[in-house]
Amino acid sequence: MKAMNETGTLVDTYRGAVYPWHCDHMGHMNVMWYIGKFDEATWTYLSLLGLTRSFLRENARGMAAVEQRIAYQRELVAGDVVAVRSGTLEIRERVIRFVHEMRNATSGEVAAIVMNTAVHLDTMARKAAAFPDDVKAAARAHVVEFALPWAA
Repeated sequence: MKAMNETGTLVDTYRGAVYPWHCDHMGHMNVMWYIGKFDEATWTYLSLLGLTRSFLRENARGMAAVEQRIAYQRELVAGDVVAVRSGTLEIRERVIRFVHEMRNATSGEVAAIVMNTAVHLDTMARKAAAFPDDVKAAARAHVVEFALPWAA
C-alpha cells in the first residue's frame, strides 16, 4: 500500500477525539470536522518541515492550499479516537504535495485520506517563492509512495 520513509512509517501529526457536537443528524462525524482535523495535521506537518509560525512571520512567507482531494473510507462516531499520519508525495521548488491518512486509533481502520497541494508564498510580493533548502531536504526525508484511493 505504501513505501515507508527512512523511519519506516508516516509521521504522527494529529491525535484527538470525536465529540458528540462533531456529529451530524445521522450520528457520524460531519465532513467539516474531518477537514478541521486534517488542517491541524497540516500545520503540524509543515512545522515539522521547518515552516513554523515564527519562520513564516519573520520571513514574510505563507502557504496557500491550491488543491485538496479527500476520500472518506469509514464513518467516525462520538467517542472514537482519531490519529492522523502524514508524508510528502512530492516536493518541488515552490510546491509541495502531501498526504494525510486518518485512522480510527482503536480499530486501526482508515477513516479518510486527503491529498493536499500547497504553494509557498512571498506574502509581500504576493507570489510563489522557493522553499528554503532545509525545508526541501526535510520534505524529501519524509517522501512516501502512497496508493491514493482515487488512483486505483
